[in-house]
Amino acid sequence: MKGFGALIIGDEILSGRRRDKHLEKIIELLAARGLSLSWAHYLGDERPAVTGFLRSSFAGGDVVFSTGGIGATPDDHTRQAAAAALGVGLELHPEAEVLIAARIAEISPEGLPEADRRQRMRMGEFPQGAKIIPNPYNRIPGFSIGDHHFVPGFPVMAWPMIEWVLDTYYAAQFHSDKRVERALLVFGAMESTLTPLMERIEVEFAGIKVFSLPSVGDATLSGSRARRHIELGVKGLEPVTVEAAYRVLRAAVVELAMEFEEGI
Repeated sequence: MKGFGALIIGDEILSGRRRDKHLEKIIELLAARGLSLSWAHYLGDERPAVTGFLRSSFAGGDVVFSTGGIGATPDDHTRQAAAAALGVGLELHPEAEVLIAARIAEISPEGLPEADRRQRMRMGEFPQGAKIIPNPYNRIPGFSIGDHHFVPGFPVMAWPMIEWVLDTYYAAQFHSDKRVERALLVFGAMESTLTPLMERIEVEFAGIKVFSLPSVGDATLSGSRARRHIELGVKGLEPVTVEAAYRVLRAAVVELAMEFEEGI
């Protein structure tokens, strides 16, 4: 099963001029289909950095959603970086040309000056071998190369385009991630005290990952989560193994005389 990654590009996000909304939404879109995000990476509008990252990710086996930088202004570098990473040239995609021409006709029935028209057509210049991703908002497409999918930075365009990619190319993977987890809250404990237990469980139970999520507590919440605690748990693909590992985890917490709460 392929993993899923997110590459979020834009100086405006790194500078704080705009708040990133893509990461949370991509996680949501994947989760709705029984999938999960394996990694996320942020980059500015720097062509060498984007090229270097894409060269590495193209060599991997993950599905990658890249947002931002596919326009045709001087601060947009993603199309060129993708081509450079693959060692291919850019070319005007014939389907993109038709779609962009239709968009031009919609907004300027009288036509555009030739220089403006050529500039707009540059948005359809994709790496050789690319396939288009339809854009339901304004027709200007994104593009796919293998399992890398490039969409605009605008959420109103990017999110339905990502949904289209998932439903078109990866439906066979939907709900194939059968990961199971069990956890409890431990109060007043230090992670250093729990670390040997966590390491022992991962050695004893193949395929099990142990996780700990410490919290200082949140006074705005009621109940146990208002107190300082560690969410301590196990996860894996085999329910029987997860349950066995959880029983060992719980018994060890009891033996350590720690206060805890189940049923979270």
